[in-house]
Amino acid sequence: MSQWIEASYVGSMLIAEDLALLLYDDESGKPVTGSPGLDYALGGAVLIELTLLGKVDIAEAGDTVKAGRLKVLDTTPTGDALLDERLAFLAGKPGSRPKDLMKKLSNKLRQQVLTRLAERGVLEADKGKVLGLFPVTRWPAKDARHEAEVRAALENVLKLGTQPTERTAALIALLSALNVVPKVVTDAVDKKALKKRAKEIAESEWAATAVRKAVQEMQAAVTAAIVVASSAGAAGSS
Repeated sequence: MSQWIEASYVGSMLIAEDLALLLYDDESGKPVTGSPGLDYALGGAVLIELTLLGKVDIAEAGDTVKAGRLKVLDTTPTGDALLDERLAFLAGKPGSRPKDLMKKLSNKLRQQVLTRLAERGVLEADKGKVLGLFPVTRWPAKDARHEAEVRAALENVLKLGTQPTERTAALIALLSALNVVPKVVTDAVDKKALKKRAKEIAESEWAATAVRKAVQEMQAAVTAAIVVASSAGAAGSS
């Protein structure tokens, strides 16, 4: 059995919703990191959620599909519209490499997550214009009680060394993959130690192999996207 405490986090939020709350500044309503990282991280969070629910898996050696590829275990709806939309998409992609699906998996996901949080009264959709011309929406906190609980759980693990629940460990692993832990836990005295602790959790036996693999696939997709963007930029300037 894993050494980590396998208890569900208190509350009815999805992992992707908790992640979005952490990645948006409460005051400015702006994200602390940009695309494609933020979007792929949300997609990774959904993949993790579906894996924890037993809907999908990442194949290992000897499975019916090639190791490292997507396995679809159960297409029965979860009852959550956001998850079910992504589950239906993944159901048609068995045997695919998860990192190759991350772009479509995360398509429009950020807007859906933020809108849901606003509808719940957790965030506020603050619409305005940049330079008086270009429409923009900020997402400042409206009711930060749930986010405060999530942050307290993160800080207990990262700063005090307590053992994380599976969901808290998933959030830490996603934040570590994005390299934004110090942007989320901003009052840490030793940022190097903070990042090291987060990395240790991300690489430890905090969940089933498939769940940890989902984080790795998200990170691989982000890295690949950055490489493509950098190559395109270099070609354009030559």
